[in-house]
Amino acid sequence: MKLHSVEAGELSAGDAKFAVLAARFNSSIVNNLLQKCLHTLQAHNVRDGNIEVVYVPGAYELPLAARHLINTHKYAAIITLGCVIRGDTPHFDFVAGECARGIMNVSLDAQAPVVFGVLTTDTLEQAQARSQLDGENKGADCALCALEMVNVIKNIRASS
Repeated sequence: MKLHSVEAGELSAGDAKFAVLAARFNSSIVNNLLQKCLHTLQAHNVRDGNIEVVYVPGAYELPLAARHLINTHKYAAIITLGCVIRGDTPHFDFVAGECARGIMNVSLDAQAPVVFGVLTTDTLEQAQARSQLDGENKGADCALCALEMVNVIKNIRASS
């Protein structure tokens, strides 16, 4: 059996198109994630015309919207952004768990990158710490993940 070496994906987009799904619930957190995500994509030469932003009510709705977007075959990757903060009821567990499972299912079914950018934190302070405009921001991390995965998959397909 011949083994192939596949390099890590580059952080360039070429002409790839990206959809960014943003939940409106916990909007102050998600807006910061979105801002840094878009800035990071643009910093890696993704043209504005190759980025579509779609808003949904909350994190629970992200998988369904992601499924519809990926089924258009217009996008190399989908980035999902949301924030679920633990409260006093089990609601957190259902929303966070089903959101994560749904997004993973969309990615696996479509065989395309659907990046999970939903903060699941115990407190508002933890969410704020992960969504700073001038510091740590998981929206930027998700953009980098999408860029790399698009190229990893392209490289895998080219080597097979």
